Amino acid sequence: MSFLVEHSNTIPCAVFGASGYSGVELVWLLHNHPQFTLIHAFSSSAREEAEPIASLYPQLTGQLDVILQPWHSDLLSQLAQQVRVVFLALPHEASAQLAPQLIKAGLVVFDLSGAFRLNDNAVHEQAYGFKRAPDTPKHIPYGLAEWTQLQGSEQLIAVPGCYPTVAALALKPVMEFIQGTPIVNAVSGVSGAGRKAAAHTSFCEVSLAAYAVAQHRHQPEIAQSIGSDVLFVPHLGNFKRGILATIYAQLATDVTEQMVEQALRTAYAAHPLVRLRQQPPAINDVVGTAFCDIHAVVHGQQLILCAAIDNLLKGAAAQAVQLANNYFKLPATLGLTSRGGVV
Repeated sequence: MSFLVEHSNTIPCAVFGASGYSGVELVWLLHNHPQFTLIHAFSSSAREEAEPIASLYPQLTGQLDVILQPWHSDLLSQLAQQVRVVFLALPHEASAQLAPQLIKAGLVVFDLSGAFRLNDNAVHEQAYGFKRAPDTPKHIPYGLAEWTQLQGSEQLIAVPGCYPTVAALALKPVMEFIQGTPIVNAVSGVSGAGRKAAAHTSFCEVSLAAYAVAQHRHQPEIAQSIGSDVLFVPHLGNFKRGILATIYAQLATDVTEQMVEQALRTAYAAHPLVRLRQQPPAINDVVGTAFCDIHAVVHGQQLILCAAIDNLLKGAAAQAVQLANNYFKLPATLGLTSRGGVV
C-alpha cells in the first residue's frame, strides 16, 4: 500500500499525547511540514470528549484546527488503514504498552518516552520502575539524530531524552580525548516536567536547585550514548523552556584546543542543526528552534563544553521529526528551520 500516493504525496501520521507540551509541538511541526500530513491527534489524558487543541492552547486559535480525540483500542484497525507513522509523546509505561500494538498493526513508531531508550533491561527496570512487554522488539535504534542513520525499515525508534541529547551531542565527538569521568551540569526550564500542575514546578515555587542528584534516569542514558560513565547533576530553573549544559572533562596529555575544535567541526560539518559557537550559547539563542549550540574551551588539560538546546524541540519534538526525515530520506532540516515554539 502506498501511503505517499493516497495522501497527496505526503506521509500520513498521528500523534499520541498531543495535549502535552512535547505533543503539541509535534502537532505544530507536522501541521507545517511539507511532507507529512497530520491525520489524528490523540490526547494523553483521560479526556472523554473530543475538543479543539486551541481550547488547551489558545495561542493556536485561527492557526490550527486540529481536534484532540480520546484514544480507544478499538480504533487501532482504522488507524492502521489511515496513517503510516505514529509519534508517541506519552508517559513511559503507556508507550511501553501501546508501541508493540501499533507495530503489530504495521505502523512505524517514533517514541519520545524513555520506554525503549536503554538497551539493558535490568538498567531500564531500575531507572523506570517497570518491565518491558515480552513482545517488545529486540533491536531498537537509539535516535540521536546526528549520529543515527536509519534504513527506512525499522519498526520502532527511540527518541533520546532532552538532557542526553545536549550532553551526547557535545561529548561524542571528543570522547577519544577524554580521561576519566565527564561531569555534566545542566539546567532545564520547567516545561521539562510536563504540563500537569504540581507545586514543585509552579513558577511561584521554583527556585534554581539541583534535583535527582546521582539518581536521575537520564544518567544511564547519557552513559550509554557516550560509551562512558558520567557524573550528571540536573537543575530546575525558573524559566519555561530550554536546557543549558556546562560539561567538564579531563583531557589526555598533549590534547590541544585546536584538536578539540577540529573534532567538533568534522563531526558536524554535514549537520546544520548543530551550530559551533565562538562564545558560550545562551538559552535564548536556541529556544523555539531545532538547533544545538556548542562552545568548547580548553583550560590547561581541562575541557569545558557549553551547550544549549530547546528541551521541547531539539530535546523532543523536533528531534523526532528530524529522525522521521532521516527515515524517509528527506532533508534533515525539512520542516525544522522556522523559529517557533507553541508553549
